[in-house]
Amino acid sequence: MPTSAAPLTTTVTTTASRPGSALRLDGVRLGRPGGPAVLDRLDLDIRPGEVLAVVGPSGCGKSTLLRTLAGLLPPLAGTVTQDGTPITGPGADRALVFQDDALLPWRTVRGNLELPLLIRRVPRAERRRTAEDWLARVGLADHALRLPHQLSGGQRQRVQLARALAARPRAVLMDEPFGALDAQTRAGMQDLLVEVLAGTGATVVFVTHDVDEALFVGDRVALLATGAVLDVPAPRDRSADHSALRRRILASL
Repeated sequence: MPTSAAPLTTTVTTTASRPGSALRLDGVRLGRPGGPAVLDRLDLDIRPGEVLAVVGPSGCGKSTLLRTLAGLLPPLAGTVTQDGTPITGPGADRALVFQDDALLPWRTVRGNLELPLLIRRVPRAERRRTAEDWLARVGLADHALRLPHQLSGGQRQRVQLARALAARPRAVLMDEPFGALDAQTRAGMQDLLVEVLAGTGATVVFVTHDVDEALFVGDRVALLATGAVLDVPAPRDRSADHSALRRRILASL
């Protein structure tokens, strides 16, 4: 049985951030070519630097939306843009984070984290500095030479989060990244996500089935079933009374 994750309280090193991307969908129909549409006539503005939580019933197209924003699945109709430019394929400034950590089992933690930087031909010394900085941010500085199978599920997700952010993407697309974690580890990962995103400037689209998670991590919550987008009052606080918002989101499900 995996060991429990180490405490998630970390000291965050400040580095230069990049402005987040503005993502926009206009009159979009989403689905696989030749198949039925899962979403139709969708209009959605995702603001630079915000965390937009996306909720909806199973099968409503949440994951399809992320893959379209990633450039992996073209829209059946309408336009999808990043900073006003049509998205026609994957881009280095858009990162995907899945529920499955997708770490390479033969590479060390540090090696996994350095991989996207290696692909972008970042010099070795800079790759090493960046990897070590991000491992410190997510509380895994002492785990750099371990292999993925030697980590708990929460620790592997922390590596995946660090790997996604190390290349300084302008948009991060997260598909229920904490859905397989136990409740305590999941809450810690939510806290960590909010903490580390604060210094990146990245725009985040965060798909989840968990209403409380959406209200904690999101600046706004998009309800795919109704097309509504709801503002979440700041600051983030687990003890805040969001009962009215929660009821409205649950009703949409």
